[in-house]
Amino acid sequence: MKLFTQLIEILDNTTKTNAKISALENFFLNCDEEDKIWALALLTGRRPKRTVNTTFLRIWAAEKAHTPLWLFEECYHVAGDLAETIALLISSKNDDLAISEPLHHWMKGLKALENKEDDTKKQYIFEAWRKFGYYDCFIFNKIITGGFRIGVSEKLVVKALAKTEKLDENMVSHCISGNWTPDTTTFSSLLNPENFKADLSKPYPFFLAYPLENELDTLGNPDDWSAEWKWDGLRGQVINRKGEIYIWSRGEEIITEKFPELKQMAERLPLDTVLDGEVICWKENKPMSFQHLQTRIGRKTVGSKLLKDCPTVLIAYDVLEYNGVDIRDKTFEERRNILKTIVAVTDSAQLILSPQLNFSNWAELADLRQNAAKYLAEGLMLKYKQSVYETGRRRGDWWKWKIDPYTIDAVLIYAQKGHGRRADLYTDYTFALWNENQELVPFAKAYSGLTDKELVEIDRFVKKNTKEKFGPVRSVVPELVFELAFEGINISNRHKSGVAVRFPRILRWRKDKKINDANTLADLKKLITN
Repeated sequence: MKLFTQLIEILDNTTKTNAKISALENFFLNCDEEDKIWALALLTGRRPKRTVNTTFLRIWAAEKAHTPLWLFEECYHVAGDLAETIALLISSKNDDLAISEPLHHWMKGLKALENKEDDTKKQYIFEAWRKFGYYDCFIFNKIITGGFRIGVSEKLVVKALAKTEKLDENMVSHCISGNWTPDTTTFSSLLNPENFKADLSKPYPFFLAYPLENELDTLGNPDDWSAEWKWDGLRGQVINRKGEIYIWSRGEEIITEKFPELKQMAERLPLDTVLDGEVICWKENKPMSFQHLQTRIGRKTVGSKLLKDCPTVLIAYDVLEYNGVDIRDKTFEERRNILKTIVAVTDSAQLILSPQLNFSNWAELADLRQNAAKYLAEGLMLKYKQSVYETGRRRGDWWKWKIDPYTIDAVLIYAQKGHGRRADLYTDYTFALWNENQELVPFAKAYSGLTDKELVEIDRFVKKNTKEKFGPVRSVVPELVFELAFEGINISNRHKSGVAVRFPRILRWRKDKKINDANTLADLKKLITN
């Protein structure tokens, strides 16, 4: 455990890539096999199921710290992070404490608590807290609460493992993909290239595009590029191996049972085929909004009404495996020709070949991009025709060129303190627009896009202009106007405003505007038809 917390502390306190890779290498070279697999799971987002209720955790921490619960809650609101609050209040200040038990001991112990009585859980947690210094306690609490996230990408973990295990990086990425847990495999088995071939469910690492930042003509000859719509859906891989069907999301979650109509389509694919594409809702020969897809994603079971109201398709834009052979090293054009054959042979209404857009110069392509919203697309995907299918996010061969976001001027009406380094500042905001009765109606929350200086200034405003307190949330005098940007907008009966926006963020603080200059809900709704 000490080795692991030391690793996390290094990763958390450096922005240098080589230093992070070196720390990861050192960890994997010096810890035992069981700790390696648990660490790999945590570092790649495979956190175990939470077995301790955070409400109880707060009560126990207050008891352990001999602190009234109300005072603990106030400390929590100031610190902004439950794991940190507990560690600050109850842990030993000596971070040099020698923890004899390894990481896997604590992970298995937490997992074993799942069906235990609350008193048993409390006893175990108290015993753990007693043994930890501050940082060890902080990391342990992060794992308990399910909030364990660290500033290291899977790409860096792969680089470190490739060096320590003397394997190709692409092979490591493929080996650690899929539906595994430390309970179902060992480290050596997972990183054995021969073993993963026997796993029929194993997906391929996704190839991800970078946003297009330079002028189009820097890409060279337009004839060397293919353009497709960038769909607003759920990226996924559909696998048919030996008749067994698996559908994976980009987040490496098996979603086969959520989309029974796609499973039926996959059963008609040629055996030993893996397709890459976008799952979207599709009705009357046109795409539906992402909001419709969300109704499918959030359901454990899909009823006949939902299947009828929000049917899905796979818009296929690549093939990664054909006749049981990994064909990612073929060019995009070659893979595209194979994909055309697969779509034709499958002959399913749930499988649509992603259409390629016709253009002879970059100006024509720019014009096409302006029409993306009419097709409920987010913009364009540009793919170099001679490109192979890479692993992860790579520059050069695939680019995403999104349309300009929607924008609206809104009024700040609520604020809440942030987390981490923002824990003592009001940085999480709720914004409102005017309705027909000249009332401000909340419609979006946003917390990114401002400078540190602006955040401090707004924090000062919030503290001086608070109207009411609702736990950690403060309502403020409506006075500040901000320009918000967002990617999509749809009618929504679940929201008081009647609309739902996607990925809202702050573009700028409009100090030049008064609240009466802010937009209305009617203005917002006009954007839906535009």
